[in-house]
Amino acid sequence: MHRIPLSLLALAGLLTASSCSSETESSKTTDTVTTPTNGPAEGTAEHGGGHTYACPMHPEVTSTKEGDKCPKCGMNLEHNDKVANGKTYEMKLVPTPTQVTAGQPTTLAFTPVETGKGSAPVPLDVVHEKKIHLIIVSKDLGQFYHEHPEYTAEGDYKVKYTFPKGGDYVLFQDYTPTGSGHQLGRQPLTVKGAAYAPVKFKNDDMQWEKDGYKATLAFDKDLKVGQLLGMKINISKDGQPVTDLANYLGALGHVVVISEDTEQYLHVHPNDQADKGPNIGFNTNFEKPGLYRVFLQFNHAGKIHTGDFTINVKA
Repeated sequence: MHRIPLSLLALAGLLTASSCSSETESSKTTDTVTTPTNGPAEGTAEHGGGHTYACPMHPEVTSTKEGDKCPKCGMNLEHNDKVANGKTYEMKLVPTPTQVTAGQPTTLAFTPVETGKGSAPVPLDVVHEKKIHLIIVSKDLGQFYHEHPEYTAEGDYKVKYTFPKGGDYVLFQDYTPTGSGHQLGRQPLTVKGAAYAPVKFKNDDMQWEKDGYKATLAFDKDLKVGQLLGMKINISKDGQPVTDLANYLGALGHVVVISEDTEQYLHVHPNDQADKGPNIGFNTNFEKPGLYRVFLQFNHAGKIHTGDFTINVKA
C-alpha cells in the first residue's frame, strides 16, 4: 500500500451509507427505531408477523417495521433475526517472527474466536468481497495501509507484510462472524528498527492532491457529535472531474475514519449510485468530539489511490 503524506475506516455526500464504530455489537446498548428489539421467537406462530430488522453496521439499532433507516448512518435496516445473537468475539494476532522488524517480511496470523469458547472455529461472512479488512496505521496516523488476510488450512487468516519503518502502529480488523453483527479487532504493535518521524496533525485539511488527482471533502452540516452528517468527496484529475471511477472491493470507494487517540474507528461505505463520479456520497456520525483523520481509497485508471484528510469534530 501507499504511505499517506500529510493531509477519513470510505466516501460521502447526500447518498446513504454505512459506518462501523469502534464499539462491537456486544459492547453497545440497544437503540430501537420504532417498536422494541426482538420479535417473537423463530419457529413460533407469531414469528411470521414479528420479524426484526437491524442495521448491518450498527446491529444494536433494531425495529420491527420494514423500511426503517438507521438513525446513526442512514442505512436501510435489513431483516436479520440473528444479527444480535448475544455472543462476543475477539481477534487473536500472532506475528512471525515474534519481533517485528522494519524492512523484513512478517507473517501476520489472525484467528477470530468466540469469547470463552477457546479455539473453536468462527466462520466469517464475506463483506465487500473479503472476510477480513485489515487496516494498519502508524500511531501518529500519518501512515495508512489496507490489507486482506486470507484463510489458511490451519484455520487462521494470514497476510505477509513488510513495515517500511519502525515505531508504534495500531492494527484494526473489520470482520463479521456468520449469524452475528460487525466486529472490530484492535491491537497495538511496536516495530523494531529506524522509526518513522511522527507527524502532529492539528488544523482541518479538507483537500488532498497527488499525481494530478485532487479530492475535496465536504459535509452538509457543522462537524458536531450526535447528528447524522452527509459527507461528500469530489474527485478530479488534472482539473477535470473524474466520471469513470471503477469499483474497489465492490464499491465506488472506501473511507476509514480514526480518532487522534486511535480509540474511535469508523469504516464508511457508499451506497450504489447511477453515476461513477465525480462525487461520492455517504452518511456518518461521530459519538465523541476531537481530531480525526479521514482516509480515502478509490479506483481509477486501473490503480488504487489513497488520500487523506484531517477534521476537527466539535462537542
